[in-house]
Amino acid sequence: MTFTPRVFSGIKPSGDLHLGNYLGAIRRFVPLQDTHETIYCVVDMHAITVWQDPEDLKRWTYEIAAAYIAAGVDPTKSIIFNQSQVVEHAELSWIFNCVARMGWMARMTQFKDKAGENSEQVSLGLFAYPSLMAADILLYKTTAVPVGEDQRQHLELTRDIAKKFNHDFAKQIEAAGFEDGFFPITETLATGPAMRVKSLKDGSKKMSKSEASDLATIYMTDDADQIAKKIKRATTDPEVLPSEVAGLESRPEAENLVGIYAALSSRSVDDVLGEYGGKGWGAFKPALADLAVTVLSPIAEEMKRLVADRGEMDRILRDGADRARAIAEPVMADVRKIVGFVR
Repeated sequence: MTFTPRVFSGIKPSGDLHLGNYLGAIRRFVPLQDTHETIYCVVDMHAITVWQDPEDLKRWTYEIAAAYIAAGVDPTKSIIFNQSQVVEHAELSWIFNCVARMGWMARMTQFKDKAGENSEQVSLGLFAYPSLMAADILLYKTTAVPVGEDQRQHLELTRDIAKKFNHDFAKQIEAAGFEDGFFPITETLATGPAMRVKSLKDGSKKMSKSEASDLATIYMTDDADQIAKKIKRATTDPEVLPSEVAGLESRPEAENLVGIYAALSSRSVDDVLGEYGGKGWGAFKPALADLAVTVLSPIAEEMKRLVADRGEMDRILRDGADRARAIAEPVMADVRKIVGFVR
């Protein structure tokens, strides 16, 4: 069976967006619009697997959608919507709950990491949300997903669920006219090496909204002064920059800042070191600050403008949900028939 080349990805509205979200995900969404049908979701149903203040959830939902657009995702070319507006996500998730096996879910390392020693006290949703993630992807018969390393296990689970559904209902699927299976076996989409942005205060940690120091994280809504200040105060070491990548080993802060420069300038680390190798931080940090302000400030300003225009954002999200539903409803109608639901 030939499936339409289609990409689905989403970001959870559970905190303020930062540079890691931009370089690791959002910026990579933009060029895919030219090669695939693209669906970019704000996965608000995933967010409530842990407690979220309802007002914060609304604000973060608008912020993520605004970030997509400000970064270059075109809402007329891509579908942009928030997950809870398309109820078929929840319906297919329940069916997948009945297809997936407990052992599959129990192996999910992210659940173990998030639940820790309190696994008896966390929500059922936190345990079962990988089946919702599979539903997000397969509801649109997605052929490829741009995933980071921390999500590869979930994509493997999605593939397992698709294979088991296709196997369990093979007779009904063939009778419905789908000779080669109903759901595609979604592939990982290679979009180049992902930038894993580290804390500006500790290069051994991921950049995070939970950092103790506000100077450790560049938020997507930071203004030019805040961006420049945080970079200029970033932790470094006393050595000059090396001329080759091997010289960054055991220098996590240097590696992080050089990687950020390379990512923001769309250059290789080798190329950046070719220019700045042998130079000190007094030359490199101001250059990085100028670059970051040039790239990020316009995005921050456009995000603020969009978030302030709730009428426009609601229109975009409703339109996206309508277009997403137009794909999802026929898929779910077929799933109901295949499973044996009477309608």
